[in-house]
Amino acid sequence: MLLESIHSPADVRALPDGQLPQLCQELREFLVKSVSETGGHLASNLGAVELTVAIHRVFNTAEDRLVFDVGHQCYVHKALTGRRELFSTLRQFGGLSGFPKPRESGHDAFVAGHASNSVSVALGMARARTLQNADYSVLALIGDGALTGGLSYEGLNDAGASGEPLIVILNDNGMSIDPNVGGLSKHLSRLRSKPAYYHFKKFYRQLFGAHPEKKRLYRFNHRVKTSLKRVLWPSSTLFEDMGFTYLGPIDGHDLDRLCHVLEWARELRSPVLVHVYTVKGKGYAFAEREPSKFHGVAPFDPVTGLLRKPGGESFSSVFGKTLTDLAAEDDRVCAVTAAMADGTGLIGFAREFPRRFFDVAIAEGHAVSMAAGLAKQGMIPVLAVYSTFLQRGYDMLIHDVALQGLHVVLGVDRAGLVGPDGETHQGCFDSLFLSEIPGFTVLCPAGFAELRSMLRQAVLEIDGPVAVRYPRGGQGAFQEDTSAEPVVCLRQGDDVTLLAYGPMVDHALAAAELLRRERRIEARVLKLNRIAPLDIGLLGPWFQGGEVLAVPEDAFGAGCVGQRVAAILAEYGKAPGKLILRNLGKTFAPEGAVAQLERSFGLDDAGIAAAVWEAVGHEQ
Repeated sequence: MLLESIHSPADVRALPDGQLPQLCQELREFLVKSVSETGGHLASNLGAVELTVAIHRVFNTAEDRLVFDVGHQCYVHKALTGRRELFSTLRQFGGLSGFPKPRESGHDAFVAGHASNSVSVALGMARARTLQNADYSVLALIGDGALTGGLSYEGLNDAGASGEPLIVILNDNGMSIDPNVGGLSKHLSRLRSKPAYYHFKKFYRQLFGAHPEKKRLYRFNHRVKTSLKRVLWPSSTLFEDMGFTYLGPIDGHDLDRLCHVLEWARELRSPVLVHVYTVKGKGYAFAEREPSKFHGVAPFDPVTGLLRKPGGESFSSVFGKTLTDLAAEDDRVCAVTAAMADGTGLIGFAREFPRRFFDVAIAEGHAVSMAAGLAKQGMIPVLAVYSTFLQRGYDMLIHDVALQGLHVVLGVDRAGLVGPDGETHQGCFDSLFLSEIPGFTVLCPAGFAELRSMLRQAVLEIDGPVAVRYPRGGQGAFQEDTSAEPVVCLRQGDDVTLLAYGPMVDHALAAAELLRRERRIEARVLKLNRIAPLDIGLLGPWFQGGEVLAVPEDAFGAGCVGQRVAAILAEYGKAPGKLILRNLGKTFAPEGAVAQLERSFGLDDAGIAAAVWEAVGHEQ
């Protein structure tokens, strides 16, 4: 195979042009085979094969800086930069990350995982290059989906006005901002992407750009040309008004044309936007037909396209069905999502109540503020959002929701450890920052039955802002509904108290049994159904002071529930005699199955039991 001879981008640049189609075909076959075994982001990578090869033909990413937006399309880049043989470990514990990570390779310029920041990051790199009198190219590769985020426009606005040599590649695989139609548009697109056109433009700039009088003539001609173009072909004015030279749209699967366009963009030495059309899922029929299904996919059979292990009911699907039922009861209930209708379980809601369903695209801050507007006018908005993406709406949660005490409900999906997507996607901050916002109620179901009850409470019974946070995937062993009380005792014991919430309840119960069976330690297990607000009225009846208290959490340590509980008890003279906190500390959780991550942080049954034994065993 030709691909087996590619160990670095230098090998890509050394290939004859005639072998490039074969390389692209082998890359697609490799992607399908690899991702079918490990799971991962497939459709977006299949669509970016030629584009990535062209980038590595024209640029040297060991020195030039290629900044991915989100990074869903970085697999081809990784395969071409010496990491192809690591794909069997993709998104696994200790293995290859599914996103760009500079710690893996010098070819990865910046960590990526969230959307819309690439232009801002790239502009910072370009300005650093200028300040340091260095000479390298800087590229931002952004998709049309990420371009729906407001941060991307902040970056484009500044970058276009900066005059810095910077190339923004817009990978448009289905949702053009300003669609081009008609024969004239197609003709100009072909003309603008031909090498002869680039050489003429370069000659034109050199001819008129050297002498002051000629510069004035050039500027006059440029204004006339621009005005005429806006009348005949207005589709590119958004970017050009920002200060970019616009090249495109270009067929993103035409390697020869892509290479010429990128070479020309580099020669311009100014802000350039290259608009590329690609087909998401290109080359694999199942992914082309259902690009959303194959965007992020679990292991599957590459022959049939079917999942190897069909998914069952999940917290997300239960959330979606319950919210749909609530909307049938109360016509004030609305659903809001930020380009995650399928992932958050809202497809059924959208089908049943299309007028009350709002997908605002990748714009979480906007989603929160729009929900606040809905609530202010008497609706009951429920924003379903992944925990890691809710972080981008933090200011709006405070300013637009909490300050006015508005009844906005958050369905915080993927809360806690999520797994294979790694550091950028673990939901380990929301239990900290939501709990600290005045007026917020934060509920933590441990199973499906509790999710149904708590969502009903949040929507129809509790006033003010409410968050219901729940993990990814299916429920564990604990499946009771104890949601009627904020604190519940699940097991009696006199030696130590284990306090847990959400999916950690299962581990606390199992750890208590281990301690009894192997260490003769009797542990009481308390379950927190509500982690905010916390006060002495809630906690006081359960604590006398001097107890050994252990609190396992799949969250960071600073500001965790265990610290807040201990502080409240201490304030009222009921401080624990010994406090055992098991959490992530200050460590970002890497890729890996949730069970592996829990074990590595001592959050599994054995880890919790061992922490208790280490702290109190010598006293037994």
